[in-house]
Amino acid sequence: MRSLPMIVMGVAAATLTVSISAARADADSLTEDQGARELALGGGMRAGATGALATTLNPAGLPLSQDLVFEGAYGYRPSDSASVLHLSACDSTTAAPGCFYYNYVSASPGADGMETKRRAHTFGLTMSRQILPHILIGSAVKYFDYNSKVMGETDTSGFNWDLGMTVKVSDLVNIAVVGYDLWGAKSTQFPRAIGSGIMARPTPAMSLVFDGLWNLDASGKTGRYGGGAEYYFTGRQGQLGVPVRLGAVYDSAMSGTFISGGLGLTSLKVGLDLGARKEVKGGDEFVFTASLRFFGPRGVSSGGGGQFLQ
Repeated sequence: MRSLPMIVMGVAAATLTVSISAARADADSLTEDQGARELALGGGMRAGATGALATTLNPAGLPLSQDLVFEGAYGYRPSDSASVLHLSACDSTTAAPGCFYYNYVSASPGADGMETKRRAHTFGLTMSRQILPHILIGSAVKYFDYNSKVMGETDTSGFNWDLGMTVKVSDLVNIAVVGYDLWGAKSTQFPRAIGSGIMARPTPAMSLVFDGLWNLDASGKTGRYGGGAEYYFTGRQGQLGVPVRLGAVYDSAMSGTFISGGLGLTSLKVGLDLGARKEVKGGDEFVFTASLRFFGPRGVSSGGGGQFLQ
């Protein structure tokens, strides 16, 4: 990661990658490549996107912490046998932080009694930079390969770009704006999207997040609003943390309401996170995700809070 070129890009907006449910092929429903932490927090954390969160939420967030972290995550949705695999390596201990990542999504939705199949591979590189004491910018370039055996859908592949910006309003509050799939190959499964988020830390152990996300390519209703709260219980003189997370999401395109939650266990070297989301209005979808992180050298978050609050 230390050989990554320093690329300075500023602008705005939020992330939307791949939607894999048959009834939700407009890609405006809940993203399914979310890790355990953001899933549990209602899809929030764009204003605090450190580590692997920078690959799916906001590439500008990496400099908020000083970590070398390797992460793997797996998610599953029973309704259509959807599986999500995420692998990433992120280094924010350098002057130009960056990540390499890979996402795989597959699903077997049923349509008129027929079994169908969707799958998507995404390879990406994120880069970020703190250009001013309170302003962070970042970009991501990715290659995606989407294949579908669903009638009426076409296979697509190509490169695309994301751009993001995070502003540290104070030691307690961050705001972010990110744009996804702004330039490059066109795909209904990878639409242009814009979003924003805010993160507040009223105490060193508590984080509050709220995010909004809009599909710029949607012809009908769009807008997803979610957030949550995270509290870290610590022990062993602060070297062991147990985060508890609760969240909620409303998706206007689906007219769906969801609740979410999760737990974790974090040490200086390893972090385990579990997250789940359940639809309580508009459907009965359930998604579960688990992630495992391995840390190299670690520092204290520049966004406020201790080294577990990342």
